[in-house]
Amino acid sequence: MTSITTILKDETDKLLNHVCKSIPKETLHLPGPDFVDRVLIDNNRKPSVLRNLQALYNHGRLAGTGYLSLLPVDQGVEHSAGASFAPNPKFFDPQEIAQLAIEGGCNGVASTLGVLGSIARKYAHKIPMILKINHNELLTYPNHYDQTIFASVDQAFDMGACAVGATVFFGSAESRRQIQEITEAFEHAHDLGMVTILWAYTRNAAFKTAEKDYHVSADLTGQANHLAATIGADIIKQKMAVNNGGYTALKFGKTSPGVYDELTTDHPIDLVRYQVANCYMGRIGMINSGGESGSDDLHQAVRTAVINKRAGGMGLISGRKAFQKPFAEGIKLLNAIQDVYLSEEVTVA
Repeated sequence: MTSITTILKDETDKLLNHVCKSIPKETLHLPGPDFVDRVLIDNNRKPSVLRNLQALYNHGRLAGTGYLSLLPVDQGVEHSAGASFAPNPKFFDPQEIAQLAIEGGCNGVASTLGVLGSIARKYAHKIPMILKINHNELLTYPNHYDQTIFASVDQAFDMGACAVGATVFFGSAESRRQIQEITEAFEHAHDLGMVTILWAYTRNAAFKTAEKDYHVSADLTGQANHLAATIGADIIKQKMAVNNGGYTALKFGKTSPGVYDELTTDHPIDLVRYQVANCYMGRIGMINSGGESGSDDLHQAVRTAVINKRAGGMGLISGRKAFQKPFAEGIKLLNAIQDVYLSEEVTVA
């Protein structure tokens, strides 16, 4: 097991002993082995959706915990295959992606129609597959930041995927169209018994000022989560909040002083707790993204996992930090993330 305290270093006390008083844990619907029976029993999802969701929960090293560790590798479209796979060229081969997810103990693997379609007959029954149906491709010049449909829900169903994933750029000029597209896609996915996962990202050049990047503010990402839950996401992927006050700094939209005075503090766990609260107080599970690969990946991944778990989140989805490393190092990093959710010492704050 990973030594979490050794990795957290000077932040050990701050992150492991914090008690969240802004939104008490008792008010949340927390992850657990019985999450489907305890929390989802009230919703309108078909039994086949719940079966596929339970299949995700019951796979990999976190099986039976109610937490998720997912490997996403759709960056070959958005960031270019060269940018994504040149650091580790073996991952140009989709089979390596599936093998990393399996040997890394992940609950599931998320990727593109091309990647999963090319290996579906060999791997659909070995690891839950999540087909990402839209992407922001950057071969268009000049770059145009939008989400384009690349695959259909029917294609995901036919290849044996248990879930579909999609991104909406909330706050962008194209967001209304994306919301409509994905709402319809998620409805069809539920009709077929598939789980729906939304990458609920904020995206607008005005959200980044000279002082702060409010794309990761608790209030704006929290609202993105609320909209994601509104359009039928079963799981929400969100970047970890690291600041707050996007609404007030940018002087748009509507908010309340209570968001900043009562429901949040500047502690990282409290900021992420507000994100979880916007997922219907945890009725919809929130997973945080692992972020870009860098020189401090193990520390950042474990730190993010600790904050997510203690805030009441449902897990971590980490791609580049794992697949841009040698295979054994990628497995080690994924296992370190999972160890946080397996640790009885890391509790909900």
